Amino acid sequence: MKNIVVVLFLVFVGYTGHSQEVKNKNAKVEFYVNGNCEMCKKRIEKAALSVSGVKSADWHMDCGTLYLIVNEQKTNVAAVQKIIAKAGHDTDGAKALKTDYENLHGCCQYERKL
Repeated sequence: MKNIVVVLFLVFVGYTGHSQEVKNKNAKVEFYVNGNCEMCKKRIEKAALSVSGVKSADWHMDCGTLYLIVNEQKTNVAAVQKIIAKAGHDTDGAKALKTDYENLHGCCQYERKL
């Protein structure tokens, strides 16, 4: 009986330990962010870096891709996209409010998809 309890306990511990997702402290993440110019680049990168857990941010104006290194134990992609959208820039996962978009400088107002 004691052996059965021990075996069941070990199976349970092994199963729960296996099901937990390991979060990477230096995860490389990329997603699309709308923008036009150097002012956009500074704003997008500043917004991303304001999120706790974002270690680096590099937005490529030519393709619109934002490359991040993030600590997944502190943040996630959705949180970063939400902050960037609040700064006025649409992303793959979050759309900026009309008022946030309209607060952008004229040269930063990219063509929005409806």
